[in-house]
Amino acid sequence: MKIAEVGSIVEFKDGLHGLVEKVNENSVIVNLTIMENFNELEIEEKTVINHKRYKILERKDG
Repeated sequence: MKIAEVGSIVEFKDGLHGLVEKVNENSVIVNLTIMENFNELEIEEKTVINHKRYKILERKDG
């Protein structure tokens, strides 16, 4: 299992995307404000996701 790094973009829970801000032992903290429709979704700016629950879309190095 690949673990995301700070700066990576991940996808989780039915297509939500987030920017990884912190990597913990079992999870990452992501910023959801990068999504174009963030304001329409009425969700929190940040959330915690277990490493098993996301897919890495883009690594920080490209």
